[in-house]
Amino acid sequence: MKFGLDLAPQHRVFGAFAVYSFCMGNIFPRLPDIQHAMGVPEGALGLGLIGTPVGTLISLTFAAPLLERIGYRRALLGLIPLLALFYAFASMAPNPVAFFFLLLPAGLAIGCIELIINLEADRTEHLIGRRIMNRAHGFWSIGFFGAGLVGGFIAQLGVPAPVHLLLIVPLAVAGVALFLGRFDPAPMRSGGSTDAAPRFAAPTLGIMVLVIFTLAAMLLEGAYMDWSAIYMTKIFGSAPFLAAMAVAVGAGAQAITRMFADSFVERYSPVGVARVLLSIVGVGVLLVFFAPNEWVALTGFALLGMGTSAVFPLAMSAAAQRTDRPAAINVAALAQTSFVTFLVAPPLLGFVAEHFGIRWSFGVGMPFVILSFLAAAALGLKPAAKTVPAE
Repeated sequence: MKFGLDLAPQHRVFGAFAVYSFCMGNIFPRLPDIQHAMGVPEGALGLGLIGTPVGTLISLTFAAPLLERIGYRRALLGLIPLLALFYAFASMAPNPVAFFFLLLPAGLAIGCIELIINLEADRTEHLIGRRIMNRAHGFWSIGFFGAGLVGGFIAQLGVPAPVHLLLIVPLAVAGVALFLGRFDPAPMRSGGSTDAAPRFAAPTLGIMVLVIFTLAAMLLEGAYMDWSAIYMTKIFGSAPFLAAMAVAVGAGAQAITRMFADSFVERYSPVGVARVLLSIVGVGVLLVFFAPNEWVALTGFALLGMGTSAVFPLAMSAAAQRTDRPAAINVAALAQTSFVTFLVAPPLLGFVAEHFGIRWSFGVGMPFVILSFLAAAALGLKPAAKTVPAE
């Protein structure tokens, strides 16, 4: 049965990214409340937060055949509301161990959704003959920005985190019905390989250089998602809404930058754009680390969102264009190896925050910014050749 808005294929993809990230993003403004309810330091909270990336890595590695049997439409319509429900249950965790195991199914759902919507974006590009991938990820950031605003507003009202996140479940159902009710997967790319990809694609030396290039962006994007609201609460005693704005401004700046990233790469060069973005990340780190007040810190978080916006897509494009192996294997090797950063980041940053102060959760990223800046040379000096006309 079909229901909801009758949208163009690309607009349905944009809706999927936005609804999914909105459901995902509401927990992050509530992390200070969840930490307070558990009564644990940052290091213990960081260990609990690993549940999400562990679940995501498992489903990214093993879920594709199961999703094909279930059907992408049925899986997507069910998984997005389930994700919201899983986060609501996780917010009730009494301790970090329970938090880890309650976040694990949320991570499994995220990996499955990521597989479906990114594949759908790629196939829709081929179907309509226009590039939409960066714009689709821009809508992901828009959804996350909305989650930061809504989460902050509800937190400011004093609504407990579990109640808030349970209220997101019917919104998820409504959003899925409205934007994805008429969703049908786009056809496979013609001429594409139908061979099964390996479960794990080992990185080559060239791919490892690209992994180093992504380190700063992945580490610091995770830092402002997981720790920015807690930073604002601990350093400045910010009100819940202003603490949540740290999450929102990073996502908002990221969204705006992603909307225009392709044109800058085509006009200049991947390495040039990457080094400008990483310089912006570096300025953002310094502002957050030395911030004397809330407004300087919020500016720093906005710069972190802007600077991390297109780094990973640039690396993925560079991996796909390498000629030493099939593009799918190089892309998988980069994605799986880089994802280790998301596994290591929560406990690492939590440990740093607990033992050295939460400012250092961001300051520790500066050496990685320098490493990534140097490794950006692997992207090449010429713009990537366009395979489809820009939209």
